[in-house]
Amino acid sequence: MRKSLQLFANAVAAVALCATLGLAGPAGTAAAETPGIPSVGHDWASAGPYTPTVSIGLVHTLYYPRQLGARGEKHPVVIWGNGTGVLPGAYTSLLRHYASHGFIVVAANTPASNFAITMRSGIDLIESKAANPSSVFFGKVDLEHIGAVGHSQGGSAAINAAIDDRVDTAVAIQPGPLNDVDLIDEPVLYLAGQADAIVWPAIVRAMYEDADHVPAEYLELRGATHFGTAITGGDMRGPSTAWLRYWLLDDPNARTEFFGANCGYCTDTQQFSDFDRNDLALQVPG
Repeated sequence: MRKSLQLFANAVAAVALCATLGLAGPAGTAAAETPGIPSVGHDWASAGPYTPTVSIGLVHTLYYPRQLGARGEKHPVVIWGNGTGVLPGAYTSLLRHYASHGFIVVAANTPASNFAITMRSGIDLIESKAANPSSVFFGKVDLEHIGAVGHSQGGSAAINAAIDDRVDTAVAIQPGPLNDVDLIDEPVLYLAGQADAIVWPAIVRAMYEDADHVPAEYLELRGATHFGTAITGGDMRGPSTAWLRYWLLDDPNARTEFFGANCGYCTDTQQFSDFDRNDLALQVPG
């Protein structure tokens, strides 16, 4: 079983046990977060507690906390896929935002990311750096928690990258259609724009509906166009950060945004024009 689905199974089992024993559930304890990664409450869209820094390479650009491992923590990894025709610099505010929340972002320097070859090789790159005593990443990378994220063509690539056994979850931001979610067994968040005239919301919703074998959720951002949100992060910055913080950090505050009877995003009709989650997502405790 993949690590993300093991987390899902463990969470369901923990809630059942707590209910039997009359104890508070895991969502009520801050200890569920990775030790040393600070909580941000529910302020997902604002900069996190780390100062981001950037290292541009030939094949990948790295965005990561300047204070790597300052509290003895290890940092989860996010591999990133760009939209058609652009490089990571087009998304620098979003990728720096992820780094400010404690993630090491390995962004593929390719304007044609769909098949996720460079994204997946980014895992090899950070694995080698984590094992190199002369690297700033030595001993500071949480290779057990890796997410795949991307926009447009890169959103499709994020799903394709999740075929890799090392990936634990995917965030597909306004994704193109050239992917097969049936090939993965990781939880997926689909983000669509209500006014997206390039990747219509109906296309994204169809992908979500095909993901009935994994925990999956669909969020449609009210009034959002294809380029008005994801290039700068925009209003998709918050939900994508919260999803990563739950699946890669086990952040209990992030869990309540997506899961449970009265989850935060379930009832936010001002920010979202549509919200849906499948049967497996409904089993994740809030």
